[in-house]
Amino acid sequence: MTIAAQTAAIIGGGVIGGGWAARFLLMGWNVQVFDPDTEARRKIGEVIDNARRALPGLSDVALPEEGRLSFHADLADAVAGAVYIQESVPERLDLKHAVYADLQAYCDPDAIIGSSTSGFTPSQLQQGAARPGQIVVTHPFNPVYLLPLVEVVGSPANDTALMDRTSEILTALGLYPLRVRGEIDAHIADRLLEAVWREALWLVKDGIATTEEIDNAIRYGFGLRWAQMGLFETYRIAGGEAGMRHFLAQFGPALAWPWTKLMDVPDLDDALIEKLSDQSDAQSGHMTLRALEQARDDNLVTILRGLKARDYGAGALLNAQDRRIDRLPAALDAVPDLAAPIPTLSRAVPVDWVDYNGHMNEARYLETFGAATDRFMALVGCDAAYIEGGSSYFTAETHIRHLGEVRAGEGIGVETQVLKGEGKKLHIFHWMRAGDRLLATGEQMLIHVNLGTRRASEPEANVAGPLARVAAAHAALPWPEGAGAAIGAR
Repeated sequence: MTIAAQTAAIIGGGVIGGGWAARFLLMGWNVQVFDPDTEARRKIGEVIDNARRALPGLSDVALPEEGRLSFHADLADAVAGAVYIQESVPERLDLKHAVYADLQAYCDPDAIIGSSTSGFTPSQLQQGAARPGQIVVTHPFNPVYLLPLVEVVGSPANDTALMDRTSEILTALGLYPLRVRGEIDAHIADRLLEAVWREALWLVKDGIATTEEIDNAIRYGFGLRWAQMGLFETYRIAGGEAGMRHFLAQFGPALAWPWTKLMDVPDLDDALIEKLSDQSDAQSGHMTLRALEQARDDNLVTILRGLKARDYGAGALLNAQDRRIDRLPAALDAVPDLAAPIPTLSRAVPVDWVDYNGHMNEARYLETFGAATDRFMALVGCDAAYIEGGSSYFTAETHIRHLGEVRAGEGIGVETQVLKGEGKKLHIFHWMRAGDRLLATGEQMLIHVNLGTRRASEPEANVAGPLARVAAAHAALPWPEGAGAAIGAR
């Protein structure tokens, strides 16, 4: 699905609206914002700066070219040309109804109006609307630019085509649209969170735990399990080899025990509010809001990238999104100019690649060149299927020159030239750049190996042919500066 030329309108630019703006913008959409807050431009700008630093690092390919961001004092201007409108105004039903009346007076009748509401049902939102079927619940999670879940809820007024189109747009943004089967207050996720929240309030009120101790119980324990397996899959494992049936037989009776106070809500009186606020200040008051957000983003990127390496949970969604947005040539015939160095990598530097000096660690330079080599090998036919068949190239020698620094969030690209590509040897040279800035060069000698014997061997014809084709095209290129050099060479 092509999304680069489309326009989204963001109505309400708070924490959630700003996150939506960042997600659309960095995925190539033009974004038009309406928010009467005089500080909206600054607040949204800071959220987008955080997103520029964090979101590109979730991808191992370059994101689409960033769209255009504009702010509008007039609602009609903000929705002009928008095919998707995201409403994120405060949780007051009368306010949302008033906003929808104005929106539908100006917007395209075919535009989708998604609501970030965490509690209202679509039927409640659609009451009194000129076109009820145009309004749908699309409830995200903060930060919207990193967390993929969006609860998509419709009513009988929403036709299947609109619901499908909504899901398609959200998927193309790298999000996970969870189609909720029926209308219910607070949808799915917030109802689960509400149960934990109520228990946490009682634990603080009764002096059993502080806010920090409760957070530690989550982040050092079940929160890590939930991040990749959720609730039911986690409990299935707890049931051992007999699975969920055994778990329920063993722990089901505990549901009748008075462990929880789910039907009993603590009174949020001044004393409890003061207690919660003081403990929260003691826990996190030493950090500014922006620093806390960046710590959250860095942690999420690191966790999500770990899941991505395993192609599991939210990591599988990230890999699918990379495949959707990857613009590098996937086959040799798709290379625009075979007589020039071939683009083999385009991505951003993730936050977990940065060292104590604030720039990309030297080990990541090697990792980047290794990824570029893998991409080049796949282009000439040494792909996963070829390797599964029993042959591959092994790196015998690498020489890297570190020429420039690069920081988290910056885009980097690699181009590759073949210096020798015949027989058992593959000799290649990489340039790594950030824009026009040369960051490093990497020279590699690889040997073709039979994986059965673990000895050097001639490549098969389906690799030798394409490789010879590239080598012949690159033969006329000048010898790269630094090629053949070594540390301390005389």
